[in-house]
Amino acid sequence: MKTRDFSFEIPSELIAQQPAPRREQARLLCLPRGGGPLRDRHVFDLPELLPADALMVFNNTRVRPCRLLGRSASGAQVELLLLQACDRLGLEWSVMAGPARRARPGAVIELPDALNGEVIAREQEIQHVRFSRAVDERYLEAHGHVPLPPYIRRGDTSADRQRYQTVFAERYGSAAAPTAGLHFTPQLLQRIDQRGIERCFVTLHVGLGTFGPMRSENVVEHRMHRERYSVPAASAAAVTRAKRAGRPIIAVGTTSVRTLESAWSSSAELAAGDGETGLFIYPGFRFQVVDEMITNFHTPESSLLVMVAAFAGREAILRAYRHAVGERYRFFSYGDAMYLHQ
Repeated sequence: MKTRDFSFEIPSELIAQQPAPRREQARLLCLPRGGGPLRDRHVFDLPELLPADALMVFNNTRVRPCRLLGRSASGAQVELLLLQACDRLGLEWSVMAGPARRARPGAVIELPDALNGEVIAREQEIQHVRFSRAVDERYLEAHGHVPLPPYIRRGDTSADRQRYQTVFAERYGSAAAPTAGLHFTPQLLQRIDQRGIERCFVTLHVGLGTFGPMRSENVVEHRMHRERYSVPAASAAAVTRAKRAGRPIIAVGTTSVRTLESAWSSSAELAAGDGETGLFIYPGFRFQVVDEMITNFHTPESSLLVMVAAFAGREAILRAYRHAVGERYRFFSYGDAMYLHQ
């Protein structure tokens, strides 16, 4: 299976540069089980579409404003995307720097508020930077920018601090949003609750494992960067109880899928606690937990597109993407969503 088998063309004007005026107004492309006709709906229709006995699982990670703009010794601009602190103090971080030629080992980068960062090592696309003092939540909130993906070709605004964050975001630590969750509002969640649909939360801090590119020619040769996750005891119990009762598990977002499938134990229950996952889901993977998925549209030749193809079938997914292009859906992080069944 080749990575190029997951390629497709998206007209640039369909790549969403702004979120929908209201979160739940995003369109929702429904792929029925068994390959029936596609249905064009909206996210606000979800309460009437979801099975009444379902358990929905959301990712409650919180996005850091972790994009820092600095200058090299020559005065050239350097951008740092902070991925993960390498120590408890926040003195050393793994980052993605651009342009990479300005962030070779030994380079010193000047950052806001008299902060300096020295590149001390480089591993493929990741640099390790040691800062002159701790980079913590307070510093990032004061000087960091929202880490919008590069296909959103504009600077971040104050509105992005709210819109590139789920309404249930709680646990600080992501370098990108779990975008399927962006469509939910308190009012929509209340309507879901009124249907009697159960909800719970897990946490996966989104990093390079989620948005890193696939560089291998063959799909199976791709290696995921590891990401940290956490499953609360109450959520583990809820998922285990639902699975044993034969109730459908609906994962909101690919990060929720990876968390659930990573934490499922050999004793047929979801394990509570903290962990790291490098799970790469590609066609042939046997899903143990997730029955249905709500997800955004993903970039070509990405591990996320490969995952949804593993879930719903490659041909079904590519057919749906062609339909979405024809119907002028909006794509990627600020775009529309899909409702998938195994």
